[in-house]
Amino acid sequence: MKKVYDTAKEALSGLLRDDMLIAAGGFGLCGIPELLLQAIKESGVKNLTFASNNAGVDDFGIGILLQTRQVKKMISSYVGENAEFMRQYLSGELELEFNPQGTLAERMRAGGCGIPGFYTKTGVGTVIAEGKEVKPWGGEDYILEEGIFADLSIVKAWKADDTGNLVFRKTARNFNPPAAMCGKICVAEVEEIVPRGSLDPDHIHLPGIYVHRIVQGAHEKRIEQRTVRQKETA
Repeated sequence: MKKVYDTAKEALSGLLRDDMLIAAGGFGLCGIPELLLQAIKESGVKNLTFASNNAGVDDFGIGILLQTRQVKKMISSYVGENAEFMRQYLSGELELEFNPQGTLAERMRAGGCGIPGFYTKTGVGTVIAEGKEVKPWGGEDYILEEGIFADLSIVKAWKADDTGNLVFRKTARNFNPPAAMCGKICVAEVEEIVPRGSLDPDHIHLPGIYVHRIVQGAHEKRIEQRTVRQKETA
């Protein structure tokens, strides 16, 4: 089964349509599948729902799809750093399903494991619990959260072999693995494709059974918040 494609456009060929639910990896500006997002933008598909920790910034990540009005709904846990996101949400142009960060990660992981729902204490007694089933257990209340089953997953990894085994680097490992797991089809962009058998099995973060297509490319290395110390004077 061929998994390696030459370009992001080719890797997404035949997969995109309007009204899709797409799970996207990334944490802040780290581990964002930027090449695949650019290819989605250029495809012109619209009315998309994205399950992603955040929406990047105005000109990077999912933010580029907000600029072109291709996103109708975000399922997210962090909505800062993106002025266009905030503008569209406050004006009623963008729907937002807000999730606690751990809940969102577990919803993705649960979907990838075939688990339709789970109970969590996080969000009990807040607006997060509105409209959700509540069950008592051990003297405390828990709310029912549903697993996410996405039409497509797009993720970014550090290394892959041609069978789709993935290795993530540092913070990029936060949301990319669960996002990859919960899609019917997973497309991964990577910095390097290495020969089969060269990855230590104990160091593989996501097995290739979850990954259907791979593309290698060059990526930006952005810094979300630059903090520097003022030079000390004698």
